[in-house]
Amino acid sequence: MDAKLEAKLDALPTEPGVYLMKDRRGEIIYVGKAVNLRNRVRSYFTRTGDTRAFVSLLDQFLGDIETVLVHNEKEALLLENELIKKHKPRFNVLLKDDKQYISLRLDRTQAYPRLEVVRKYQKDGARYFGPYSSASAIRETLRIINRYFHLRTCTDHVLANRKRPCLLHQIGRCPAPCVYPVSEQEYRKSVDEVVLFLEGRAGELVDGLRARMKQAAGELKFEEAARVRDQLLAIERSLERQKVATTDFKDQDVFAFHREGDRLLVYVLYVRQGRLNGGQAFPLGSQEFPDEELLPSFVNLYYDQGNFVPEEVLLPLDIEEREGLEALLTERKGERVRVMVPKRGEKRDLVEMAQKNAEQAVLERRRTKDETEVVLRRLQDRLHLRHLPRRMECFDISHFQGSSIVASQVAATDGEIDKSRYRRYRIKTLEKQDDFASMHEVITRRLKRGQEEGDLPDLLVIDGGKGQLASALAAAKDLGIEDVDIISLAKSRDLEVHDRDEESARSPERVFLPHRKDPIVLRQNSAELYLLTRLRDEAHRFAITFQQKSMRKGNFHSVLEDIPGVGETRKKLLLRQFGSLKRVREATIEELAEVLGPTVAERVHAALHGHPEDDPEDPIREASLADAGALVDEKSEEGSPPGSP
Repeated sequence: MDAKLEAKLDALPTEPGVYLMKDRRGEIIYVGKAVNLRNRVRSYFTRTGDTRAFVSLLDQFLGDIETVLVHNEKEALLLENELIKKHKPRFNVLLKDDKQYISLRLDRTQAYPRLEVVRKYQKDGARYFGPYSSASAIRETLRIINRYFHLRTCTDHVLANRKRPCLLHQIGRCPAPCVYPVSEQEYRKSVDEVVLFLEGRAGELVDGLRARMKQAAGELKFEEAARVRDQLLAIERSLERQKVATTDFKDQDVFAFHREGDRLLVYVLYVRQGRLNGGQAFPLGSQEFPDEELLPSFVNLYYDQGNFVPEEVLLPLDIEEREGLEALLTERKGERVRVMVPKRGEKRDLVEMAQKNAEQAVLERRRTKDETEVVLRRLQDRLHLRHLPRRMECFDISHFQGSSIVASQVAATDGEIDKSRYRRYRIKTLEKQDDFASMHEVITRRLKRGQEEGDLPDLLVIDGGKGQLASALAAAKDLGIEDVDIISLAKSRDLEVHDRDEESARSPERVFLPHRKDPIVLRQNSAELYLLTRLRDEAHRFAITFQQKSMRKGNFHSVLEDIPGVGETRKKLLLRQFGSLKRVREATIEELAEVLGPTVAERVHAALHGHPEDDPEDPIREASLADAGALVDEKSEEGSPPGSP
């Protein structure tokens, strides 16, 4: 250790705060917090004989340490959280924003409440149920609720503007408060029953339904009694599958972890109203630092993302910042939250259950990784690739009758879809359809960017046959790139049985390789073929979606945006208000003025009624309400990831 760093260690304060470890280049590599900065930081350098990875790491990387003093543990947790999100240190726990599981939201302040699927909790007075561990779990819950409790499923906008009942009313699954005068009191009974069902309070719910069934039968309302009977049976079957975990019926999150070297997996077990409600695994890499530091950082970041804060948080080990974490979670929830380290009883059993799930998740990930490695090696051998195709990218061209030409790039890393590397391309050098020239342009742009950024894939998969493959190879040759494997994948044509390559004639998929006349046919139903076709189909889907949006945007542009004073913002206002281009045409000047103002409204009305050649019933120009809604949100949905060309 150099003298400057040693002097800093001697001068460390004993107050609570945050410390930032930097490497020799000045880059922040770790952010930590402590109740006593001096004791915590010096402990890294005074542990003799400590062979853990993070200790030797300090001698190899550490160049400087900075500290920031705060008043208490709670402020240290908040500051650590902000610094981790700002600097993204390589050895800290990092969580992405899309880690939340889906939950159900019920706003009982509405006249006719409905269940909404959400991913973040807000302090808005609504009730939240979940999280649910999988999409299938929440679909099953919604299926039961929609079938037997009859809450509306439409949005508030549809509720206020619908003129006739929807199909759900016709099949007896919605009372249609959008059209008919449904009693709010009767509707509230269904809402209360949904709350009991989602909270797992079987006794109250079942007793209430049985009483209603007997009352309906006594009044000779046998159809109503039969409906309640079916509802009762379905609910009892559903509640039987929910295992009771604790007898105090509290909401709890149970944390546990399993470590293998610098690989750490944190598992969160969800208990709601005393019943197990699923769990979630968070695999984390490059976690060299001690468990008692990483765990509170993870918990803090986890709840900072908007996840539901329960009444109790159970941890597998004691942490120095427990009181500060408890105060912080209490403030976020708005009521008392307890952070506990149980030693015995039901709560300790829950921690051990979460620990077993963490260990099992690590085993499954290791097994999956090993299986993927075997598939990639088989693919490399079968296609004579120079590199193991860990980073694959697939390209497809899409157009509509020769116009709106676009291309897609989708990617896979270690056999798994990697959406962070998806890209969309608009063809810039062509005005008419030419798949070969389009592919040459796209591959040139991709490889040129890869050269500049040092980001080239192991394998390029081209959707098409020999012509598309030749275009991609020519693009690589023009740039002097010889280290990237390039193949193409094409569906088989209807060939005659006497074709020279009978196996190829029978195969639905053929793989073309550079400088090889005949295609290679991978074994049907093999993992290698599935990997390639899944990537190709995803590229096709991504390209078609982008092309359709581009074409729809162009259709609207020609009619509305050519009017002086009407740009993107006013176009969206019109479509949001009226729903379609046809209804914009039918609107009066007064109706348009409510959205645009009188001057622009007169201009729009005159322009739309001065183009008789524009047929309002033209299926290409006309947009449904759903299309208009998609267009309104197009910018947020269609935005290319960072680095998109």
